[in-house]
Amino acid sequence: MGDWSFLGEFLEEVHKHSTVIGKVWLTVLFIFRMLVLGAAAESSWGDEQADFQCDTIQPGCENVCYDQAFPISHIRYWVLQIIFVSTPSLVYMGHAMHTVRMQEKRKLREAERAKEVRGAGSYQYPVAEKAELSCWEEGNGRIVLQGTLLNTYVCSILIRTTMEVAFIVGQYLLYGIFLDTLHVCRRSPCPHPVNCYVSRPTEKNVFIVFMLAVGALSLLLSLAELYHLGWKKIRQRFAK
Repeated sequence: MGDWSFLGEFLEEVHKHSTVIGKVWLTVLFIFRMLVLGAAAESSWGDEQADFQCDTIQPGCENVCYDQAFPISHIRYWVLQIIFVSTPSLVYMGHAMHTVRMQEKRKLREAERAKEVRGAGSYQYPVAEKAELSCWEEGNGRIVLQGTLLNTYVCSILIRTTMEVAFIVGQYLLYGIFLDTLHVCRRSPCPHPVNCYVSRPTEKNVFIVFMLAVGALSLLLSLAELYHLGWKKIRQRFAK
């Protein structure tokens, strides 16, 4: 499996501009998915096709039986899941970093304008720029989830929640929950039903259940974060 450092650096930036629940979600993604997948799970599937044995000497039969048993490798499926689930957060990070840069440019313009024109009135920002800058909390330079940035953040959670559900359901439809030791193949060019045997099914089942559990935990965290943001918004409206 490839190097995760590039994705990790991006998600580390997302961590700086997320809610508390969002930070927990990122921790789950890093430790229980990326690290476990790279350090342990991949070794269990390293011999997947080589040790997939079938009771036949018919040329091509074993290959088509393997394709029937594993339309896509679990490892590659989980890699795709991590990429698709992480992408909305990366889009949000791009928006957050854009907001930070806008604030830095605004401060520079204010400093330059204060030197050139003192006491001539405040500088008026375009409406679109005001909407972006409303996401910034003055004083401590911390990103605040409101305005357009909040909308982007909520959309990223909704999309990653949808992706999470789609991949969990997809994995269940492709493989079910557990791998069987015996796979009966009835595909051409096999002349008759052929018994095929999956290598290390118990070890693989442990990782399958683990990754499904982590996916369910990630889904619950995303739903909890949506609830947290929605409840916070309602309280702010009643406070006004």
